[in-house]
Amino acid sequence: MNASIAPIPDRGHTRGIACMLVAVAAFAVMDAMLKLLAPHYPAMQVAALRGLASLPFVVAWIFVAGAPRTLLRVRWSLHLLRGVLSVLMLAAFAFALRTLPLAEAYALFFVAPLLVTALAVPILGERVGWRRWTAILVGFGGVLIVLRPYGHGMWSPAGLAVLVAALAYALSALTVRVLGRTDSTLDMVFWMIVMLSAFALALAWPQWRALDNAHWPILAVLGTSGAAGQAAVTAAFRGAPASVVAPFEYTALAWGMGLDVLLWGAFPDATMLVGAAIIVSSGVYLIRRERAPAAVLPP
Repeated sequence: MNASIAPIPDRGHTRGIACMLVAVAAFAVMDAMLKLLAPHYPAMQVAALRGLASLPFVVAWIFVAGAPRTLLRVRWSLHLLRGVLSVLMLAAFAFALRTLPLAEAYALFFVAPLLVTALAVPILGERVGWRRWTAILVGFGGVLIVLRPYGHGMWSPAGLAVLVAALAYALSALTVRVLGRTDSTLDMVFWMIVMLSAFALALAWPQWRALDNAHWPILAVLGTSGAAGQAAVTAAFRGAPASVVAPFEYTALAWGMGLDVLLWGAFPDATMLVGAAIIVSSGVYLIRRERAPAAVLPP
């Protein structure tokens, strides 16, 4: 395209993209802290610690925003379901991080947008055409490559745990679509963190292990990065359409590889990178098609 006629980027979109990049970086740091904790505590306790570490920041955010009065006027059944799904997602992801590098876990978790599109058909009654189904199937092919079906990887409990986490995330995302019609973002963030903390704590309590003093700094980083990521991702989706900012979530793969090298000296192999590229390409295709008007592009 001739530079003289290039469109001027929307400033709101630019801010939204910047916020998403900050959110992805913050969540990558948070996940690195989860990986540091995972070998020392049961997976359910790690999930509880993630919620409890962020809870004070979310409560402060609610009061600063002046929105505590709306917290009780919500759709309780869907918030309860989302809380259960959040516990399942984080416990499964924490279990996987005991053995999987961050980058490989992210590559598998990126199947979540494909699952959201596929599950929206039976759950929300949305129409998905052959092009999107093709992208979904291609993405699942990338998942098989990352899982290495020709070796032990296909049956890796950690790899399958990430897929369980991605499924729980996808179902939670569909509940958010419904909740968004009546409940505010603050309501959804608050009750997700509260229910995650309460449910995971109750399940983890029988096997709760005392916290090592050396892990308190990790918990502090976990809480601040989780809260910062939540605030930034909220600002991102407020500042720009989801189809504009969502593709930048895939920058998490670069953060995952960088943190793997920096903290654990783990380098990704070619098989993982090929599978990740296929999954990411399929996800970006689906997201970009969501942006196009239905009259222009078929589903």
